[in-house]
Amino acid sequence: MKILMTSIFVDDPIQAHEYYTNILGFKSKEFSEEAQLAVVVSPEDPDGTTLLLEPHGDSFAKTYKESVYKAGLPVIVFGTYDLKAERKKLEEKGVKFRDDLAKPEWGIQNLFEDTFGNLIMLQEISHTNE
Repeated sequence: MKILMTSIFVDDPIQAHEYYTNILGFKSKEFSEEAQLAVVVSPEDPDGTTLLLEPHGDSFAKTYKESVYKAGLPVIVFGTYDLKAERKKLEEKGVKFRDDLAKPEWGIQNLFEDTFGNLIMLQEISHTNE
């Protein structure tokens, strides 16, 4: 079994698509303004797991998203081979990181906000966690 798609709740999937492609560098996989459908994928693995930018509306998802954010928990973890370089690149595009680089025993990581009410963990990929 394989994970094909996961999702992040957002206020507006069209604006989120713009952010996730132009700022974070993901590639558009499916996009329809009329259907409010926005799916992105890593340019490093275009046939890999996709990310649905899912509108939360006024449903339970909005409450869930707000609760997770207030608790300071990431909704997803993205990986990079050079976290310091990736952080610098993203900061130059206006991405706000929450703290300095953390280095727990499992690797270097950092938390940032996606401007849609989500916290995202950026984790450095090492040969031990590939």
